[in-house]
Amino acid sequence: MGHGHDGGVDLQALGAAKYISLTTFRRDGTPVPTPVWLVRDGEALVVTTQGSSGKVKRIRANPDVLIAPCDARGRLKGEQVAGVAALQDPAETERITGLVRRRYGLLGWLLTRRGGDDRMGIRITVA
Repeated sequence: MGHGHDGGVDLQALGAAKYISLTTFRRDGTPVPTPVWLVRDGEALVVTTQGSSGKVKRIRANPDVLIAPCDARGRLKGEQVAGVAALQDPAETERITGLVRRRYGLLGWLLTRRGGDDRMGIRITVA
């Protein structure tokens, strides 16, 4: 297990980052980066955001994304890698929210409480 990735992407390093810069694309191809919290979930990374956010609309139109470790302000701390984002159903969104809360503690709880029912889990698999 874990071999044959020809160096590939270091999911461990991405998963260990406190924030990743999640870049989604507008219809005209303009990249829009946003720093987000994340949790490693098996061979993917999961994030939670507001369902009404621009990110979600852009992913619906184009699931191709770029991700990179970053700081809270979105300054990149590593290489961007290509991934594919998939919007999750309410049950999976709840599970992802739980993972985020567990990882980020009280702060995670407070920030995921905002927006209540308007949450959307996003699962990102790296090419």
